[in-house]
Amino acid sequence: MSELVDILKKAACDAIDAAAADLADLSADIWKHPELNFEEKHAHRVLTNYLENNEFQTERSYKLETAFKATYGSRADGPNVTFISEYDALPEIGHACGHNLIAEVGVGAGLGLMAAMKAAGKPLGQVTVLGTPAEEGGGGKVKMIDAGAFSEVDVAMMSHPFPVNGIKPNALAVEIIEAVYMGRASHAAGYPWEGINALDAAVTCYQGISCLRQQCKPDWRIHCVILEGGVKVNVIPERTKLHIAIRTPTDPEMNTLRGKIMNIVQSGALVTGCTVETSTITKYSSMLHNNTLADLYAGNLAIVQTESAPWDSGTPPGSTDMGDVSHVVPSIHPMFYIGGTAVNHTRNFTADCGNPKAQTFAIYQAKTLAMTGVDVLLNKGLMEKIQDEFQNSMKKEKDGEN
Repeated sequence: MSELVDILKKAACDAIDAAAADLADLSADIWKHPELNFEEKHAHRVLTNYLENNEFQTERSYKLETAFKATYGSRADGPNVTFISEYDALPEIGHACGHNLIAEVGVGAGLGLMAAMKAAGKPLGQVTVLGTPAEEGGGGKVKMIDAGAFSEVDVAMMSHPFPVNGIKPNALAVEIIEAVYMGRASHAAGYPWEGINALDAAVTCYQGISCLRQQCKPDWRIHCVILEGGVKVNVIPERTKLHIAIRTPTDPEMNTLRGKIMNIVQSGALVTGCTVETSTITKYSSMLHNNTLADLYAGNLAIVQTESAPWDSGTPPGSTDMGDVSHVVPSIHPMFYIGGTAVNHTRNFTADCGNPKAQTFAIYQAKTLAMTGVDVLLNKGLMEKIQDEFQNSMKKEKDGEN
């Protein structure tokens, strides 16, 4: 079995090397045409065209207009190994999170695992490349989960550009809450007693949140901005709006912190006489990395990555809708170095993600994910271990043990 694994992993890597120029072109094309949440029509078209031309059975606009599913093989013969491609950009600064590279890596891994399955000469299972739009606050994967897109997925893997390599980076649960206070306008000099000041409500809320931070756990995060604070200095503000983002390492902790935040939001209305309406803009779960998959990934990366790279020494926490996927199926979401020192969501990182130097590292990742897929398909006892660990991690989070 070990010899067959090595043969199929080599077939996967050879196929990715053969497609490297095409993959680089795909990445560069998407990088040059940045598109925002749910508007990724160009990326959707070029990715699905390429996959369809390379023998994948491709379903365009799968569950969402700019999502897709491309498959090879059958789940009736073994596990469905799914590689995630993202391809949305950020406003004004383009692909400052490197989703053009994520798209490339997902497609490359799919090509590699397809080649390995062909080399096996017998059915092994299924490989899927799943295109998931709107990660940057749009919750594309959440919507796809709700629509049943992951119901026949056995494992899900993706890899994300970063200034360093990281096998199991922190990804916190996040909720962004909008709070709108409504008061009553009045002349601020002539009849201020007739007004109900919505700005006072917003400031009271903001200050209350600042006070709460002292009582927060070290790995909880709260950030807040006042988006509307009034329109004219001599008019008592009748409407204000805040966005409040809260992050925690686990979903149960999110429920605890959210309760504290909502008390503060309501207090702003209570002390000023305003009314308040709240809504959730974005909500992502924490990332539960499957250790078995992560260990396989780490071992395969050590084989293929010949160029040195800096390693994570305490990744600053962020959030991703891949966290929601990890609560539905066993998943990993490693980070990978792309040859520069710029950090995500900056113009310099945008430049790094379009630099040909990043291609060396993107190809490493495509090979590593494909090789990990070979491990899953050939080791029939592995899925049981992966699933047992997945169920155990879900239980631990529910019980507050993570």
